[in-house]
Amino acid sequence: VDVEGSSRKRTWGLLVTAGVGGTLAVLYAVVTPFVIPALRKVCLPFVPATSTQIQNVLKMLENRSGSLVDIGSGDGRVVIAAAKRGFKAVGYELNPWLVWYSRYRAWRDGVHQNTKFYISDLWKVSFSHYTNVVVFGVPQMMPQLEKKLEEELECNARIIACRFPFPYWIPDHTAGEGIDTVWAYDLKHPRG
Repeated sequence: VDVEGSSRKRTWGLLVTAGVGGTLAVLYAVVTPFVIPALRKVCLPFVPATSTQIQNVLKMLENRSGSLVDIGSGDGRVVIAAAKRGFKAVGYELNPWLVWYSRYRAWRDGVHQNTKFYISDLWKVSFSHYTNVVVFGVPQMMPQLEKKLEEELECNARIIACRFPFPYWIPDHTAGEGIDTVWAYDLKHPRG
């Protein structure tokens, strides 16, 4: 009986099993944050903002001050660009990998002290203390988000919608065209 050969086969079997198991665990950890949002009632895929969209958002923020929040901040492009313009900017994003990457990018770009990124569901956050709100939404969520923001924001707030406008509000300002269009809505009445 070849005990040494049998032991070698068992060792290789354990190594292969550990390697496959470890690979599957890492793959699960990396892929899950990108797949889970697609399984929600309202799918919010990560589609990076174009440089033109960011410029249009910044145009809508000219002569504005106060706090800024990016709902669905993705890889942090809007938050970082706003922080470079002097805003205290916050991003909310469900995908933890994108949040960690955003934090790294803010640190790399030297604006980490003016930015914060949170892993959070937008429906579980109050936006009442923000005066500037940026939204990269999808049509299915815009009616509910419109109602939520109208209930929570103060009357001097500006909401900037990218890619898709709000269904019932009439924009006060518009910039860009096609997928780069942004719509700005100024709340002019007290909430409630």
